[in-house]
Amino acid sequence: MKISVRVLSFTMLVGLFFIPASAQAQTGYSSYSELTNKMTALNNANKNITELTSVAKTKGGKDVWLLTIGSGDVKNHPGIAVIGGSKASHILGTELTLRFAEQLLSSADTEETKALLASTTFYVFPQINPDAAIQYFDKLKYERDGNMTSTDADRDGFYDEDGFDDLNGDNFITMMRVADKTGSWTMHKDDPRVMVKADADNGEKGSYKMFTEGRDNDEDGKFNEDGEGGVNINQNFSYDFPYFKPGSSENPVSENETRGVLDFLFEEARNTFAVISFGPENNLSDPLKFNRGAASKRVVSGWLSDDITVNKMVSDLYNDKTNLGKAPSGEPQQGDLFQWAYYHYGRFSFSTPGWWTPEVKDEDGKAQKFDNDHAKHLAWAEAEGQDVFVEWTEVDHPDFPNQKVEVGGIKPFTLMTPPANILDSLAESHTDFIMEIASMKPMVELVNFKSESAGKNLTRITVDVYNGGSFPTASLLGQRNNWVRRVMTQIKLGNNMSLISGDIQDFDRSIPADGSVTKTWLIRGSGKVTITSGSPMTGFSTKEQTIK
Repeated sequence: MKISVRVLSFTMLVGLFFIPASAQAQTGYSSYSELTNKMTALNNANKNITELTSVAKTKGGKDVWLLTIGSGDVKNHPGIAVIGGSKASHILGTELTLRFAEQLLSSADTEETKALLASTTFYVFPQINPDAAIQYFDKLKYERDGNMTSTDADRDGFYDEDGFDDLNGDNFITMMRVADKTGSWTMHKDDPRVMVKADADNGEKGSYKMFTEGRDNDEDGKFNEDGEGGVNINQNFSYDFPYFKPGSSENPVSENETRGVLDFLFEEARNTFAVISFGPENNLSDPLKFNRGAASKRVVSGWLSDDITVNKMVSDLYNDKTNLGKAPSGEPQQGDLFQWAYYHYGRFSFSTPGWWTPEVKDEDGKAQKFDNDHAKHLAWAEAEGQDVFVEWTEVDHPDFPNQKVEVGGIKPFTLMTPPANILDSLAESHTDFIMEIASMKPMVELVNFKSESAGKNLTRITVDVYNGGSFPTASLLGQRNNWVRRVMTQIKLGNNMSLISGDIQDFDRSIPADGSVTKTWLIRGSGKVTITSGSPMTGFSTKEQTIK
């Protein structure tokens, strides 16, 4: 394929050096410039099966990169969109998406992968909020999800005027605990480093108030509520948009990043049958449950029953491939990518954090039980020798005169970001999973073709349109969506032929996995008959027959 870069950055121009397209061992997480160089190198080394494009330019001047991978008529092969970085602070998602592309292309010369790429298209978006993701690589580290759009989060008429302050000078933004009898927070009974809400029903009393690290710079009684970083892309999608909430903007799809991704998927990637995203939402290690009430609403807010069955099948495969164990709750968020892909795009949508705190074993090798995720993470980190905690340290705070104020807590990013030395194995298991999903794609094939004389120069033609995939040709919800193409079956006749009965063009909303529909026509005359069936999401099958 020819490279088609809609917006070419200076970083890309200076970064066109060769990097082997192999899934080589890597030392850590990729910055924006490293990501750009790696994507460019992958495209340069595989131009016959890749196309690198920029679907948007951010306010900070960065490209939202897309690498399309496939051979042949890529827009008419079943597609999978693999998306990372919608929640920018989840940098693991970007790395797993990038490494998926690297590992897939490293095997592009094998017969198995050649066959897969000849019938499947991959749309790889490794980082759709690059402006916010840079905070992980900055000197001052905090979990930032807002892009470079200036916002007035506290609606006081001023922009970005009350951000974080590094009070202890360690270059991490953590938490502040302020000793106060009226506070509702207390120390965890098993690990005093961890702060938890006091359980008043069981006689517990709070003795601290908790804030993010910083000062009340605009003196409005709130801390760090209007700092640098504007719109959270993972709150900017159109389904269940969170109006009037910080980080969501005034209107859905207001940002270049969101608009660029959605425009491409709606207009260019109609062949996509599944969206696999990396983020905090999770329906892979633990599939969604059917909620009849939510699924029956006028505005559907729960997965439909048949789609839940598919989710369970895919979840079983995910757990088999990754073996990550039980994950913490990963509930969908308002305005997120995961829900949009199912409810508005009409595709199967699968999301996973890609990693979470592993089980912690006791001396007998048994899994310890924890009632708090932070306590579990600290126990795991201690066992693994990982430095993830800033010890509580007293500081002088001008907003709390005559009160004890301490700064500390779990370091930013560490709850969602595994050590770099396990990235290769995580990428390998997730790549295997995605490639297995690709092999299960819906595939239409014309089978059991029959032609029989009906007398008086008439011929009856019958054929089965068979879906040989493990996915239906469309989700049940997608069958209600005008953006999801139905399976079209059409017949073309020679000049000396006419159609007596049957449809020249017929549409089926969906064909189940390993299912079929039968088509029949009655034709007068002789000549060549051509039958074609399929959709961009299933590929197309053609059968030709000469009727004498």
